Amino acid sequence: MKVDVLVIGGSAAGIVGALTAKSNYPEKTVLLVRKEEKTLVPCGIPYIFGELGGSDKNIIPDAGLQNGGVDLKIAEVIEINKNEKKCKLSTEESIEYEKLIIATGSIPSVPKWLKGANLENVFTIPKDKVYLDEMLTKIESLQNIVVIGAGFIGVEISDELKKAGKNVTVIEKQRDILSLAFDEDVSKRAQSLLESRGVVVKTGCGIKEVLGDRKAEAILLENGETVKADAVILSIGYQPNTILAKNSGIKINERGFIVVDEYMRTDDTDIFAIGDCAEKRDFFTRKLSSIMLASTATSEARVAGMNLYILSAVKTFGGTIAIFSTAFGGTGFAAAGLTECMAKKEGYSIITGSFEGVDKHPGTLKNTHKQFVKLVVAKESGVILGGEVVGGESSGELINIIGLAIQNKMTIGSILTAQIGTHPLLTSAPTNYPLIKAAQAISQKIRESLFRN
Repeated sequence: MKVDVLVIGGSAAGIVGALTAKSNYPEKTVLLVRKEEKTLVPCGIPYIFGELGGSDKNIIPDAGLQNGGVDLKIAEVIEINKNEKKCKLSTEESIEYEKLIIATGSIPSVPKWLKGANLENVFTIPKDKVYLDEMLTKIESLQNIVVIGAGFIGVEISDELKKAGKNVTVIEKQRDILSLAFDEDVSKRAQSLLESRGVVVKTGCGIKEVLGDRKAEAILLENGETVKADAVILSIGYQPNTILAKNSGIKINERGFIVVDEYMRTDDTDIFAIGDCAEKRDFFTRKLSSIMLASTATSEARVAGMNLYILSAVKTFGGTIAIFSTAFGGTGFAAAGLTECMAKKEGYSIITGSFEGVDKHPGTLKNTHKQFVKLVVAKESGVILGGEVVGGESSGELINIIGLAIQNKMTIGSILTAQIGTHPLLTSAPTNYPLIKAAQAISQKIRESLFRN
């Protein structure tokens, strides 16, 4: 079998990469190969434990691929022969290609040193429908659940399990939950809200061991405390799934990611890598990054799909901005770019400003929510380096606007003069728009510093 473009992997990156390739090069044949019968919506996985009630309501339909002219094959690619430009499948078939896109994603991290990780009822969170269905079935009869790791997935699963009536404890080694994405003033808000919803939160101490003979019975913390556990969910990060690439002689960096350039090409210019398996660099510092996000993956996928046959000087990937968002209890938490803490650590001279208003106007309207916006800017230029939002459902879209401003290196002046559309039911008031008010707070600080000097 021979195709023009072969895509390995069928999650967000693979789907967008295949569709973008077909859209930009309609005369080319595009085949996506994945080993899963059905593909889950990655960011929707935590909600199968609560609101969705199962994985069947969290499926990405294949119709999008079919309607876009992309062929689909269910099989596992077990070998890539770069010299012959051929892939071998688990079905013993071979597929020749002109261009290859690797989108093999990531797998959950399980520390080798963690004793008891192989006990029954100790789970991870893979993007695997069969595994998660079995996990959900087992957890239904269990009551005391301990989640290890309070990143986005850990927090979301904890909240969903609590909504489902479980006793939930979340353990986080860092000082605060979500601390790798937010500054302390925002992560403390998130932690208080999660605790108010009945989740027990223990921070500043990691796990030492999972206790039990055959099944998980408790966990032992580094401080000697034990916590009863009928089930333990390890949500302590993911590692790139690059075994196939590595075994095929494709260059891998020191963090285990496939090395790529700004066009998402590997060291073989006919082979591209996108998504969680592909190397990431920070948008500002260009340092290697381990950020894994579906939004980043799809951006990379569009870049790869557009540059397969003809390179474009303007269609490149400039590094990950890291745009995060989550929500629980009717409150959204979102961040983009550098936090205040990160910026200072990297050596930037910064000014921050914040404002808290409401997301509708007047504030007496039904379902109005407080809206807090914080901006981080470079002191000498006013260029926006980062932002954080706490608010209602609009938080996710507002952080996307901030992310766009960061990507285009906009300044505080650009925000202050921005033309915005507002509506009482949809946005803050034009007279009190939190994003602009936060920018005004920074502008005021800049003026004051100039007068002092």
